[in-house]
Amino acid sequence: MINPFKEVSEFCDLTIEEKIKLPIAIVGAGGIVDGAHLPAYKKAGVTIVGIFDTDNAKAKDVAERHGIPKVYTTLQELISDPASKVVDIAVPAAAQPEIFLQVAAAKKHILAQKPLATTVATGQELAASAKSNGIVAAVNQQLRFEEGIAAAYKMVQLGWVGKVTNFAINVNLDTPWHMWPWAKDLPRLEVMLHSIHYHDMIRWFLGNPKTVFCAAGRTAGQYPIGETRTISTYLYDGNLTATVHSNHMNRGGDNYALYRIDGDQGSIRGTFGLLYDYPDGRPDTLEVRSHVLPTDGWLPYPVTMRWFPDAFMGTIGQVFRAVAGTGPLRSSVDDNVDTLKLVDALYRSMDSGAAAQF
Repeated sequence: MINPFKEVSEFCDLTIEEKIKLPIAIVGAGGIVDGAHLPAYKKAGVTIVGIFDTDNAKAKDVAERHGIPKVYTTLQELISDPASKVVDIAVPAAAQPEIFLQVAAAKKHILAQKPLATTVATGQELAASAKSNGIVAAVNQQLRFEEGIAAAYKMVQLGWVGKVTNFAINVNLDTPWHMWPWAKDLPRLEVMLHSIHYHDMIRWFLGNPKTVFCAAGRTAGQYPIGETRTISTYLYDGNLTATVHSNHMNRGGDNYALYRIDGDQGSIRGTFGLLYDYPDGRPDTLEVRSHVLPTDGWLPYPVTMRWFPDAFMGTIGQVFRAVAGTGPLRSSVDDNVDTLKLVDALYRSMDSGAAAQF
């Protein structure tokens, strides 16, 4: 029996070849490191040589529970450790640039947290630093490696839905914002911290739009001060469109997180399983209906991995391959500068009430 998904599943493979693995040091011991980075690295068989956090007690706790042999007392101690070849920076965006520049100057390869920076200019500075220091630097935009999304991307590249006409993402959640107390007072919140995943994802599929429009709202009594509801629209040449609707104040109890890609020869639809019961989540779903294959109605793709923690194997694996020269970066800092430009355009539109040029 012919397996129509063979080429798709090969593209989604997150296996890291043993010979290209490099030892990692981690900056940051927050929830995302504890619950996603470290479980992914353990699953992939990656060596963690040490961890640093400004909260030394937190770093010691994470190190003890995950079997990390060294807790650095300063950032400089981590940077100076010859045992580490790659530094995984997992801190809030405001704190990342200074750390990134110091690590880059030490000629260590970097996996940076998203967002890379809070401004386009700072992102450009970090990308330039990586280039001038001759290091590999990527951004942890994990959705590009999440199995369902990567499979959908490959289906589009294979032409299964023909020419794409629209990409729609619809997320309606009751987000537990209290899990991120450091984000409570951020004036720019939903687009910068959450739906940046979706905006980066659409850029990966469709490229940069010509024009965007974004409207945002807040809900009385919400925990954070920033926007928690956004609607974004993209316009491209050739009547191609994309939309992102993201609401984090759903009081109806019916959380959902959906995406759909329509083309002139078929459609793809799926769910972000992680978001249905964050952070535990559930398996994603993905289906394709194609006049090109063709399919007999909607054909399910067997998603076997999850966004958390599995996709984090992909983000670190790309760094190893780029260092070894065996594969490209899927989410390089250079590419991510354009995601920051898109986020900036969305906020310019939000602030002005008018469309903004990319």
